[in-house]
Amino acid sequence: MQLPRRRFLQLAATGAAAPFYSGLARAQAYPSRAVRILVGFPPGGTPDIAARLIGQALAERLGQPFVIENRAGAATNIATEAVVRAPADGYTLLAAVSSNSVNASLYEKLKFNFIRDIEMVAGVIKSPLVLEVHPSLPVTTVPEFIAYAKANPGKVTLASFGTGTISHVTAELFKMHTGTNMTHVPYKGSGPLVNDLVAGHVLAAFDNLPASIEQIRAGKLRALAVTTATRWESLPVTPTVSDFVPGFESTAWVAIAAPKRTPGEIVARLNSEINSIIAEPGMKSRFGGLGALPFAASPQELGRIVVEETEKWAKVVKSANVKAE
Repeated sequence: MQLPRRRFLQLAATGAAAPFYSGLARAQAYPSRAVRILVGFPPGGTPDIAARLIGQALAERLGQPFVIENRAGAATNIATEAVVRAPADGYTLLAAVSSNSVNASLYEKLKFNFIRDIEMVAGVIKSPLVLEVHPSLPVTTVPEFIAYAKANPGKVTLASFGTGTISHVTAELFKMHTGTNMTHVPYKGSGPLVNDLVAGHVLAAFDNLPASIEQIRAGKLRALAVTTATRWESLPVTPTVSDFVPGFESTAWVAIAAPKRTPGEIVARLNSEINSIIAEPGMKSRFGGLGALPFAASPQELGRIVVEETEKWAKVVKSANVKAE
């Protein structure tokens, strides 16, 4: 029997709409249980702080716990691989960081490809790294620091929050631009780095500003410069590295990511909720107190940033012959 044209079109429209309504229902039902956010660094560092702030806000909005799990090590690769291997259902997320864009060129035998296997969801915060020194080091400016390092080759210990992290490659970029020779001392996160820098066990570092800003404010660390292209409002009198090293720039960020093939409706809902959270005056104020700014972006914009930074840092890794430890 041949269906009347109007009835046929009605049925066709209903069939076409079915996936839309199915996806909408899935997004509205999400989350129905606890969600994990894996952080590739120990507690106390910038990614951990950002994940906890956004996780608490998401839990309040969506009515389910967002549990932070710290899986430190291998410049976030341990946490990232766990997320890559997790079901793509929105219940295992990653606190992705700028260091993820370094690892593709640093580690030759990764069991995943970040660009291929991870879905970027939403930005959380962005901040400069800050070139900071222990107050015992007799320098107060970037030119003095460069001169001291050149006069004492290999004697200045330049710490990072992990081999291959944005902290490490930023330091290598600085050494390349300035022709200095300093000894790299890697840590497993900003928390232990800051503790040892304050204690004077290492002399200098490029660290995420949110992890160090309270120690800088207290005078326990001396900030020489920030790595963004322009001065940062949280340290308004602190110059940029590019004021003395033209063209130098490096920005740290934290974002939320998920396994590739996570349903688009869930990604879209998380992006919308997180963008709303970081736009709230109270959250912006908390970020400002940490020396960070909200990082609102679409999944597509974040994907482009990851690709661009992966290409940028691959050149530094190759030129500086950086090796994973």
